[in-house]
Amino acid sequence: MSEQKPVRLPDPASVETVLAALQPQSADAELAPALNKAFPGFALTVTSIDDPYWCNPHAVIAADGTRLGDHRAWVERALADVGGDLTAFWNRHRESGEKFTEWRGTSAFAFAPTGPGVADFVQLSLGREIEFLAGPVVDRDYRPTSADHLFEPTWVSRESAVEARQLAGPVYRLRGRAGGGIVHMRSFLARRARIEREQREARRPELESRVIHEVGSDATRDTASLDANPDWFEFVPRENRFFADWARSSSAAARIFDHWAFDIHDLEGRGPKREIGFIPRPLKYPAERLLGEEGVSVHRLMEGIEAIDQNIGLPFAWFFFMTHGHWVDPDVGDAIAEGLRQGRVRLPDRDAAVLLAWADRRYLF
Repeated sequence: MSEQKPVRLPDPASVETVLAALQPQSADAELAPALNKAFPGFALTVTSIDDPYWCNPHAVIAADGTRLGDHRAWVERALADVGGDLTAFWNRHRESGEKFTEWRGTSAFAFAPTGPGVADFVQLSLGREIEFLAGPVVDRDYRPTSADHLFEPTWVSRESAVEARQLAGPVYRLRGRAGGGIVHMRSFLARRARIEREQREARRPELESRVIHEVGSDATRDTASLDANPDWFEFVPRENRFFADWARSSSAAARIFDHWAFDIHDLEGRGPKREIGFIPRPLKYPAERLLGEEGVSVHRLMEGIEAIDQNIGLPFAWFFFMTHGHWVDPDVGDAIAEGLRQGRVRLPDRDAAVLLAWADRRYLF
């Protein structure tokens, strides 16, 4: 955020107004400037992730190109016309040339710093979507077995958009799972920690009354549940640890949102079982996975993590890919931590402290 005091924070209605005003032919180039114009004082940058998705069928188009309306409503009317007879519906429409359209997209994120801290930024979760002529309204070769089969077509290949005819877009839409479309990260992390504390505190009476019965070879011992879990109320959520580890590691030299986006969910109204959290999503991937294969020396693993850091252009980048759980096998972290304890390998002190703390108490996404 610049020194100019922001006129207003981004809010869903205002962001959607900006997105609706974009013209498809210039939407990609104009998205960031339009957002920055609407929210002065913020320096929003936009990045995308190659994660293809598609929405439910959107509309039906006749063979001559006429739009016949919403897909679900059209199917329901057409079924009613034949008394709900699936065979009659199939015979009537399998060679009619009618096709359905759907929106296909990829994720995009907009970020703006709001201060110097690692979590001082705003994130907007967006979808970049294009409407395609997806496929025939029925599978020409197989009779539908239920109306649900018509609403959720399985006979269309989406492997390549090149073969599909584009009808509209690209358009940008505000996305994000519940509560995650627009987030100020520092506020989100504070909320995440608070809800965790409240949910654990709500279980205090239950835990204080619970006794664990341990049966040994020569005796039976009863242990109070809280005595067996003395740090129950000191638990730190993985989301908060991810940001804290970034702030105290060598990676802190870079903005976290230059390397990661966050798929956030905050399902409010769920009472004591309210669900809140995120999945970190890398903006750049390592060239290949690093696996903790049996028999591989810790020195070879060190070569592997150094290659990842060089590829990503960020020190200690490998650690955060490890917590993500796919690109670096968590066993790699355990092996390197053991190598540190034995003095066989070295890391910068700040990074070694982060890794050893993680090895003592793992977190993964």
